[in-house]
Amino acid sequence: MGMKVLGEGKVERLKRSVGYSNARGNKMKLWMVRATTVVLLWTCLVQLMALGESWGPRVLKGWPSHDSVISGAALDVKLLPVVPVRELPPKRVYKNNGYLLISCNGGLNQMRSAICDMVAIARYLNVTLIVPELDKTSFWADPSEFEDIFDVDHFITSLRDEVRILKQLPIRLKQKVESGILHTMPPVSWSDISYYHNQILPLIQRYKVLHLNRTDARLANSGQPVDLQKLRCRVNFSALRFTSQIEELGRRVVNLLRKNGPFLVLHLRYEMDMLAFSGCTQGCNDEEVEELTRMRYAYPWWKEKIINSDLKRKDGLCPLTPEETALALRALDIDPGIQIYIAAGEIYGGERRMATLASAYPKLVRKETLLGPDDLKFFQNHSSQMAALDYLVSLESDIFVPTYDGNMAKVVEGHRRYLGFKKTILLDRKLLVELIDKYTTNSMSWDEFSSAVKEAHANRMGNPIKRLIIPDRPKEEDYFYANPEECLQQPSSDNEPVNIIQ
Repeated sequence: MGMKVLGEGKVERLKRSVGYSNARGNKMKLWMVRATTVVLLWTCLVQLMALGESWGPRVLKGWPSHDSVISGAALDVKLLPVVPVRELPPKRVYKNNGYLLISCNGGLNQMRSAICDMVAIARYLNVTLIVPELDKTSFWADPSEFEDIFDVDHFITSLRDEVRILKQLPIRLKQKVESGILHTMPPVSWSDISYYHNQILPLIQRYKVLHLNRTDARLANSGQPVDLQKLRCRVNFSALRFTSQIEELGRRVVNLLRKNGPFLVLHLRYEMDMLAFSGCTQGCNDEEVEELTRMRYAYPWWKEKIINSDLKRKDGLCPLTPEETALALRALDIDPGIQIYIAAGEIYGGERRMATLASAYPKLVRKETLLGPDDLKFFQNHSSQMAALDYLVSLESDIFVPTYDGNMAKVVEGHRRYLGFKKTILLDRKLLVELIDKYTTNSMSWDEFSSAVKEAHANRMGNPIKRLIIPDRPKEEDYFYANPEECLQQPSSDNEPVNIIQ
């Protein structure tokens, strides 16, 4: 009896053991099935992702309708071209001595050259440069930020092997500056790099952040280390690239001009602000002279108030008038059928002052006549962006003729030298007004006048020359950005400029 009960207990335990084993086996099978399913699903997903690049667009656009004839061509897969990854220069590793804030002043090209200088200074001081602040308080009152004109990401990354550039200060320092704790000063004009090492660097190390304002013309033209000069060029000709919107519109303008043959860009610096600032009123009526004088007195930082326009003109210190410009171009035998693109703001005196030039050269065009209002609506009231557009067209022109040696004229001149000494006619204003006065008073015949003008400008076509250096008189010597000879290669005979002079 006891043995029977014991036997039944063993049988029961055995059953339970077998049931447990079966249950365990079933769970194992279920786990294996799940694992296999996950692996299969993952494999399918990877395959679908691999095909996604080619099939994705077709799926999004939809398959052909049932009425369409399905052919091999209909199922062709178009692969998008692979955009090469831009190789960035390696980051330069150095001990950071502090942070440099800069506020530029003036128009686009005045600020452009200042930015080039400040990048070079930041590199040689081993400091971090914050993306420059552009002038918003000048005559033009342009509210544009740096990134509205220049490709800021390209600016930062293309120079990262030379200098660290940030869009803003680190949080802790930014809060300190916003609370008003900031040392601000203008650097001394035309200083060499030793001034920045000896005077500016200790201030940066002391305050951690230094703000330099009025940064134009603060680095000497000549006598600097060659690698510093080449860095200034690299910033100017490579790192300071305009935004894609400005670049694209510039290409459109150039293409429109090219459809009609060669073209000349005339930087006719005869806008109201230029005349008020310089005091040059040649050809203006009494009302205009009074208006320009009022403007000159309205701007306290324009220091010169009482100006003798006639004497200044005879010294070659006035921009040529539209009438004088027409005579100069004709004397140089510029083809009257050539397109002339006016790179300038609104000409003071309007059509009345442009009549002589338009009569001599009827194919006068401007960005406003080549483009529609919709193309320029985002540029309105942004003079620096408009100037950037003119800058791009000026670089591409067959001939560039500035009527005044302002910042744009100088920087474009230097950039065209860098691009292969493209023809740039540098008008000798002092000699020209003397010759024009003789011709208009019948003291000189047209042939004599034309011959004298051609002879005077034979070597003023943007050809290779040495930069004039005048020790202790930097304002009177040649500007670095007009002739950055340390960065230039001699032109080859295979790349001659287009000849559009008769």
